[in-house]
Amino acid sequence: MRLDKFLKVSRIIKRRPVAKEVADKGRCQINGKLAKSSSNLVVGDILRIQFGNRVLEVQINELKETVRKEEAAQLYTVLSDTKNE
Repeated sequence: MRLDKFLKVSRIIKRRPVAKEVADKGRCQINGKLAKSSSNLVVGDILRIQFGNRVLEVQINELKETVRKEEAAQLYTVLSDTKNE
């Protein structure tokens, strides 16, 4: 599954164009390597996203094309959520 689509489906980022922009600006890493919006994700990958002064690191548990709002958080496990000040 594409990185931008996963960010939208998992509701880490609400809209796909925003997810694409974040990824293409170099703010996402997959397993420590810089990722673009078209990068493919597989179960078990570690995804690191930088939002301004906040860094979110998650592990991919499941990949689905569509999920209900209540099930979206089950697609990933939060490893760390830190703020840089």
